[in-house]
Amino acid sequence: MTPAAHSRIRVVIADDSSLARAMLRDFLESDDGIEVVGEATNGRQAVDLARDLKPDLITMDIEMPVMTGLEAIDTIMRTKALPILVVTSVLDAHNALEAVGRGALDAMSKPDFTRESRAEFVAKVRLLAGVAMVTRMGEARTYPLPGLASGLSAPQRPAPPRAQAETASALRSEAASGCYSHVFAIASSTGGPQALACILSALPNDFSCPVVIAQHISEGFAPGMAKWLSGLCKLPVRLAVEGEPLRSGEVLVSPSERHLSVSPRGRVALVECKPTDVFHPSCDLLLSSVAEVFRSRSVGIILTGMSNDGVKGLARIREQGGATMAQDEASSVVYGMNRVAIEAGLVRRVLPIDAIAGAMASLQAPRPARDRAQ
Repeated sequence: MTPAAHSRIRVVIADDSSLARAMLRDFLESDDGIEVVGEATNGRQAVDLARDLKPDLITMDIEMPVMTGLEAIDTIMRTKALPILVVTSVLDAHNALEAVGRGALDAMSKPDFTRESRAEFVAKVRLLAGVAMVTRMGEARTYPLPGLASGLSAPQRPAPPRAQAETASALRSEAASGCYSHVFAIASSTGGPQALACILSALPNDFSCPVVIAQHISEGFAPGMAKWLSGLCKLPVRLAVEGEPLRSGEVLVSPSERHLSVSPRGRVALVECKPTDVFHPSCDLLLSSVAEVFRSRSVGIILTGMSNDGVKGLARIREQGGATMAQDEASSVVYGMNRVAIEAGLVRRVLPIDAIAGAMASLQAPRPARDRAQ
């Protein structure tokens, strides 16, 4: 049953704190289109309510008695998968991302009483409740055709004077002299952490190119995601730091509070978010900057997600002669941003998620012996 089959979105709240449950209920029921149909004080109750009430979505805390949120998510995804939004403390971000890896659709911090925080929480519930889950051998996959939202456009830079253009060209040449054949820029949103885990964990430890990632994620959760991914991968994965160079075989993740871009020297340039920016971090900005600096050596990859962010950046990579890939519909949690890019004719290779790492490895040049020895 989907939300369209009845008048309101039916939600179960799972949290061992009565205060937290009351707050979330109050926030949700301030929206006439949402109904809280049950409350669970532990993971076992959440599993039972998921089976008996068949809600459109469950908000799930992680640390609960009897059965943790992680265990409850595992059980729900193996039996009758349904949309789960992890709502927990930023201090538990690593476990929250582990929950996303096990099948939850997204994770966010518990909202406070500000209007913005309340609105973000309610909007997230509305968005995810429309995702149709399909349980397959213990894993949940979805096949929606979501509506599209407009996002942050890549910045439009004025044409530089001749001297500035020559300087910019020299800096690009400096960046292009790096000891790697390509730079891979990945854009992802809802369902992205699971997709990133699948790709990055399959890259070999001698992968010789930098990878930079813009994943839409709630504020404060990017460090936990980087730590979680690092534990799954043979390559080092960490948050990007202002001014550091892109290095062979390293994966840099954008913080959620700032946008990640690449400077003409091939170094990390973090850009402050504006109040008007829809997506944090911006996929368009990252992909466009990689295209501008590395040109035909840039590779843009657009994954699952509910938006069109990253499409303009992917177009820029295509214009510069770089390679483009997209996750296919069947393996996507949400077939949205990748669908827009595919339908726009911007994607050279459409691949299932478990084939993308192999395609990335096939593009790289062997790492020089001096780099492997470091």
